[in-house]
Amino acid sequence: MERVLPDNPFKGSLAAEYDLLRLMCPNSIKLAAMIGDKISHIFTDPKPVKGFEIGCGTGICTHYILQSHKNINLTAVDNSSHMLVQAKDLLEKELAAGRLNLIEKDALAQLKLAPSQSLDFVASNYAIHNFDISYRQEALNEILRILKPGGFFINGDRYAFDESPHQLEDTQNLIREWFRLFKKIDRMDLLEDWIAHLMSDESPHILMRFNYSINQLKALGFIEINVDFREGVDTLICAYKPPAV
Repeated sequence: MERVLPDNPFKGSLAAEYDLLRLMCPNSIKLAAMIGDKISHIFTDPKPVKGFEIGCGTGICTHYILQSHKNINLTAVDNSSHMLVQAKDLLEKELAAGRLNLIEKDALAQLKLAPSQSLDFVASNYAIHNFDISYRQEALNEILRILKPGGFFINGDRYAFDESPHQLEDTQNLIREWFRLFKKIDRMDLLEDWIAHLMSDESPHILMRFNYSINQLKALGFIEINVDFREGVDTLICAYKPPAV
C-alpha cells in the first residue's frame, strides 16, 4: 500500500503570515541563531561541509546555518511553495552562489533520496514537532542513516512537557499570550488558524514529549545527546551518530 504522507499544515494564511512567528514565539529565532552558532563551533576548519535542513520554511534558520561557515553546502527542503517563495527572496545571494539548494518536497521523501553516510549534519527548527509520531520515527531513522559517522542532528523545537497537566497549563498560557498579541497588532483574523494548528500539535498522535524523544534518539543509536537550551517547551537538542570503529 502506498504510504500516505501528512498534510502540510502551513498553507494559506499560516504560510503567508509565517513571519508572525517572530512575535508569537521569539525563541524560534533565538534557537535558529543558536543552531548556526553550534555549527560554527563544531566546524572550525575551512574544509567543505555538507548539510541538510528539514522544514526550512521562510529561510530564517537557513540563513543562520549558511552564515555559520563559508564552505557549507546546504540542501533545504519544505513542502510549502508559499514559504519557499519567501525563502528564495531572503536567500537570493546564497542561491546564486550555489551554496544552497531549495527543494519543494516532502521531508521524508527527500531524506530517503540522500545516500547513506553522506552528510555532516542535519538541522531543523520548529518543523519536526508537526510530524505524526510514526512519520517522525521514520524520519529520525533516515537522519541517522544519511549522517556520516561522527555527524550530528541538531533540532530547535517544541518538546512538550512529559506531565500532561504541566503541558496543558503551558498551552493555555500560550493561547492567552496569543490573544493579547493578535489583538495588539490588530490581526485577530489569523488567530483562529494558529490556535487550530496548535491544537493539532497537541493531539496524541503528534505531540512530541521531551523524555520520550530523548529515549527515542538513544534507542535509534544516537550518542552524546545534549540539551543546549530549554525554556518552557522551546528546546535545542544535539545528538551525534557514533564514530566509525
